[in-house]
This record gives sequence, C-alpha cells and structure tokens, in this order.
Amino acid sequence: MLADLNVKEFLNKTASNEPVPGGGSIAALSGGIAAALTEMVANLTVGKKKYVEVEEEMKEIAKKAEEFRTEFVLDIDRDSDAFNEVMDAFKLPKETDEDKAKRREAIQAGSKSASLVPLSVAKKALEIMEIIEVVVVKGNQNAVTDGAVAAMMSRTAVLSALYNVKINLGSIKDEAFVEEVSAQVEEIESKVEEVEKRILGKVVL
Repeated sequence: MLADLNVKEFLNKTASNEPVPGGGSIAALSGGIAAALTEMVANLTVGKKKYVEVEEEMKEIAKKAEEFRTEFVLDIDRDSDAFNEVMDAFKLPKETDEDKAKRREAIQAGSKSASLVPLSVAKKALEIMEIIEVVVVKGNQNAVTDGAVAAMMSRTAVLSALYNVKINLGSIKDEAFVEEVSAQVEEIESKVEEVEKRILGKVVL
C-alpha cells in the first residue's frame, strides 16, 4: 500500500522509474494535506477563549476534515490501482479475435476507472474548500496562513486530478461517457480558481 509508506519512501518511489505513484496519487496526497491542515487550524481554535463562540463549529469542521483526509489517503492507492488495471489490460493476450475483443473491453473499462478516480478526488478537493474558507475567516488567526496553504493545496489537488481525468478520456471510445465527464471537468475548473482567490482574499496578515 502506497499510503503506508513513510514520506521518504513515498518520495523515493515517486522519483523512481516506476509509473506509480504518479500524478493522480499526488493529487490525492495534495488533498490529504489540505484536509490535514484544515483539521489542524480547527483543532488550534478549539479550547481558546477568544474563539469560544465558534468552538462547536470548529469541532464539526475538524471531524469533517478528518473524514476527507481518510478518503484522500485511500485515493492514493485507488488511483494507482486504477492505473494498474489499465496496464494489466494491455498485457492481455491478443492472438484471436475473441482475445482482442476482450482486451479492448478491459482497456476501456480500466480507462474509465482511471478517469473516475481522479474525478472523485477533484470533486472532494473542491468541496473541502468550503470548510477551508470557514477556518480562514473564523479560525485561530495565528494559523491563518496554514488555512491559506490548505486552500492552495486543494486547488492543486483539483487541477492535477483533472489533468489525469483528461488524459484518460483521450483513450475512451464511449462518447456519451466522455461528454458527461468532460462537462463535469469544465464545471469544476470554472469554479476552483475563483474559490481559491476568494479564500486567499480573506487571509488577514
């Protein structure tokens, strides 16, 4: 499991000539970092007299951020598994027409999985920006820059995940699937930079 590696091991594996972990797993990791920072800012707010009015809200945000963090960690391996599914499909025999048909079908199914996993990462990374904005505005202002970094890491997670969606869509023959997913990609892209700009505009130093 990639998620079980320590930081040095993960980076060494990323730097190697192995194709995984690749950009999709890094997108998920970026989302996980964003969630962890959000959780940290919320936890640094809880218990402080100055922020007693938002304590319950921050507790709830910390809980939500933890749930996001857990999901993003799982996505690190989900993405690599989806990639491996495609690679395994390409290795299938192609001696007979039946072999070739099964191989094509497996490649298409794998490519769809390899599109949907990062699409899910992008959606979650955009969603978590809602609570990042709350911790930036209402959370412990001594940690406001950590909230800002969380916003930037979320944007990175969104855009890098969407790149992985796009490259996999190029291999998919199902036009209806490609059209539907492409529309979702465009919608997410149209929102993320605006949301990040809005959040960073609320960072008071």
